[in-house]
Amino acid sequence: MHKSTIFRIFYPVKSNKQMKKIVFLSFMSLLLTACGSNERAFVKSPVDELIQKLDKEPTFTIVLFDMDMEDNMMSDKFYHQYKIITEKDSQLQTRLTEKMQVSEEFFWKNENNMGMELASKTKDGKISKVASPAGFNNYVGNQQYGQWRTGSNGDSFWEFYGKYAMMSSIFGMMSSPIRRYDYDDYHRNYRGSQPYYGGTAGRPMYGTSSPHIQKSNPNFFERRASKSSWVSSSKSTLPTSSSTSSKSSSWFGSKSSSSSSSSKSVTRSSSRYSGSSSGSSRSRGGSSGK
Repeated sequence: MHKSTIFRIFYPVKSNKQMKKIVFLSFMSLLLTACGSNERAFVKSPVDELIQKLDKEPTFTIVLFDMDMEDNMMSDKFYHQYKIITEKDSQLQTRLTEKMQVSEEFFWKNENNMGMELASKTKDGKISKVASPAGFNNYVGNQQYGQWRTGSNGDSFWEFYGKYAMMSSIFGMMSSPIRRYDYDDYHRNYRGSQPYYGGTAGRPMYGTSSPHIQKSNPNFFERRASKSSWVSSSKSTLPTSSSTSSKSSSWFGSKSSSSSSSSKSVTRSSSRYSGSSSGSSRSRGGSSGK
């Protein structure tokens, strides 16, 4: 048998078309590998995981109930606790999650959003993952649950019907009624696109800096003030308690204020957190206009 025949049997010669295809596929593989090395892998947040678990619920609301951080010598750890609101037979059902560790980026992104819903699903199946005042996407403005009333000063505010009166407490509306102006402003200019804090410039009506959160969770501000890395890295205007206790108790069993005497040096880029912390200085009390 001729040598060339033997060669063709054991090493089949590729046609020009086959060779071009092999070269093209090899090139694309190398290109995708190179591009992938520069991309950050997507990591689900606890909110994404909760959305997946609540998939079969006709509606749900996920509210950022509390947050905390541990400023350790080696690395900081960040935590959220959520209030989950679902509905059964027109009755709201609420539960609190355990503390859930979140990424540093997700923590600072939502630093100004305590008391707000980070995700919700409406009855038509639409899911929103833009921070908004709790209850705005499912209940406030929904005539099944309440109505708009006009006060003696001429301002219109939301009032739940008697059998749904507990919703005011669930969504933190007892001390700060929902004004029609804020509700309309949110739905016209912010819904689905950017967080809405309402109120007037420098005085948000919703979120971490709102009067409701300051009254309902003063322990949060004590814990925040007691942690050196939280205070030094935060660029927001979150108020702190005027009197910080010597030992802070919290939902998460966080360290006492003695942690602020840690000798670790904390250096962070101010621009790194500017996206999450500028909310309180934006127009409309913490939100940038369109």
